[in-house]
Amino acid sequence: MSRRQFAAAGAWTAAGVAAGALAGPAAPAFGAAVLNRVYTITARERARITDMPKHEFRAFWLSTVLNIDWPSRPGLSASVQQAELRGWLDLARSLNFNAVLLQVRPAGDVFWPSKRGEPWSRYLTGVQGGNPGYDPLGYAVAQAHARNLQLHVWFNPFRAGMAEPLTDLISWHPARRNPAWSFPYGGRRYYNPGLPAVRGFIIGVVNEVVAGYDVDGVHLDDYFYPYPVAGRAIPDSAAYQAYRTPGEALADFRRRSVNLFVRDLSARIRATKPRLVFGISPFGIWRNRATDSRGSASSGFQAYDGIYADSRQWVKQNWVDYIAPQLYWHQGFAAADYNVLVDWWAGQVAGTNVRLYIGEAAYKVGDPAQGAAWQQARQLYNHTAKCRATAAVKGQVYFSATSVRANKLGAITQVKNKYYRRVAMTPVMSQRGAGRPYTPVIASARWNGTGVELVWRGATTGTVPRHFAVYRWESSGAAMAYIPSQAGALRQVHRRRGNPERFVDTGAVRGRTYWYVVVALSDTMVESSGASAIFIRA
Repeated sequence: MSRRQFAAAGAWTAAGVAAGALAGPAAPAFGAAVLNRVYTITARERARITDMPKHEFRAFWLSTVLNIDWPSRPGLSASVQQAELRGWLDLARSLNFNAVLLQVRPAGDVFWPSKRGEPWSRYLTGVQGGNPGYDPLGYAVAQAHARNLQLHVWFNPFRAGMAEPLTDLISWHPARRNPAWSFPYGGRRYYNPGLPAVRGFIIGVVNEVVAGYDVDGVHLDDYFYPYPVAGRAIPDSAAYQAYRTPGEALADFRRRSVNLFVRDLSARIRATKPRLVFGISPFGIWRNRATDSRGSASSGFQAYDGIYADSRQWVKQNWVDYIAPQLYWHQGFAAADYNVLVDWWAGQVAGTNVRLYIGEAAYKVGDPAQGAAWQQARQLYNHTAKCRATAAVKGQVYFSATSVRANKLGAITQVKNKYYRRVAMTPVMSQRGAGRPYTPVIASARWNGTGVELVWRGATTGTVPRHFAVYRWESSGAAMAYIPSQAGALRQVHRRRGNPERFVDTGAVRGRTYWYVVVALSDTMVESSGASAIFIRA
């Protein structure tokens, strides 16, 4: 929009550079923007097709079970563990990711000092119940936020231990104190989802983190009832007999038990922190079309029947804020074609409040055991192209961090260089709160010797901003600033730290003239109605 159009629309006001000066005389009808003057603007760029979306979820799973990703082995000192964690967060930031899904409860043990009865994880010290000497979750939250990353806490809900015997667990473990709560199966021990006491206990464990930590989301993986093992039956007949409804089949009882857990956990999270998001990464096939006309054109394992996970129901009921199906197959795979399943999941979220992210198998890239398709360096690149071409897909999550860092065949680099060239905000979650923060106010912008130091203030009343979007583009000042619709000019998604806020733009070139625009964002990524803009010479 030209400066003349802005003036005619009454879409902006000029103000002095002093902090807090939100309104002033209308800018003169002639000439360009005035250097070092702060403007309040409300005009937005018309939405357009772009390969640099403003909102997109980009994350990896940071696994702790069996020390897959972090810590690299049990028994490391606190300082080494912390250094490793910072390295993972730096990796995410370097790739322009905006979130990390950290596994904080891998197998009935935890990564924070819990008062709910579950012990410190053995993957920290090598001994279940061993105190690592610091709070890993608290440290992770602080370090992620310092890097403008969201931290979603990832729980494995029903796995109680990585071995079958109860004696593998510490003597005071809740599963040992309540032997009827769990069962052995397939080399692991599982909490029984069919028991109301178990479901209530696990919801309490999750809620302890929700209430006690400044996390950005709660995330569950795909383990509900265990994956089937040939020749073995799940020993849950007592729970079935005690809690089934009249005439209810065993499979339906199990599905209902899982559904109750998801529903009730969702309600507890929303009651404790209404704006906190909740997501699940289910197995990628709900049901095959040959079994159920509502299912996908696939022929693989069915989570609905095999692990009693009715993920489609969770979406249709809006119990989750996002769903991240694990589509760990390649494009053209006969039994489970990646493209076919992306389209099927896109159809499921239609008409709901649920955001769709796609789980990606970074671990398969360059692995000869995975077949020829995964020896193609552009497999993940092509996946991202499909996601970008599918309007319902709002992001991707990669398993796991170690594979992302390995970057076999340069696959991750290809995705980053093409699709993640700019930072992006996570998707808007207005269903968790649609209030707009007040417009921020730029206080100053000056060259500090290394770059442009931008200082601004955010509101402290109303819907308090949780993040700020900072834009910068080179301009002669002949055209007025606007709020961009895409991320081409987005320099940083800045997490609120104090008041005033500061950002040093080291990418600015001395002597050139730029517009800087700051937009406030709520914790659900809803934008302020206006923005603060300043035209400067660096």
